[in-house]
Amino acid sequence: MITIALGLASRRFAHQLPDILSDHAGDALWAIMIYIGIRILWVHKSLWFATILSLVFCYLIECSQLYQAVWINDIRHTIIGGLILGKGFLWIDLVRYTIGILIAVILDYTLLKVRRIR
Repeated sequence: MITIALGLASRRFAHQLPDILSDHAGDALWAIMIYIGIRILWVHKSLWFATILSLVFCYLIECSQLYQAVWINDIRHTIIGGLILGKGFLWIDLVRYTIGILIAVILDYTLLKVRRIR
């Protein structure tokens, strides 16, 4: 829920954030949300599984934006459809997703390591 709130806030308050955050944070947070969702669904799978599946999912959603049929654009023009499917393909989004997922994996790995120490 925190990741979703931060992602929505990064869009809503973009004009008040430094350019680097307003330009990149929303997509990175979206990818982090996908990673968290995959970790929740497949809790006993490895970090590698979650990483690869998250990247594939995010990349497929981004590539789906190359398809511009009327019916899917109608979905994209809704609030939820736009948040889930995006609106237009951007190469930089693939980089943003990758960085977001890497941040999530590093945090996940660190938390797992701390739990094992205790």
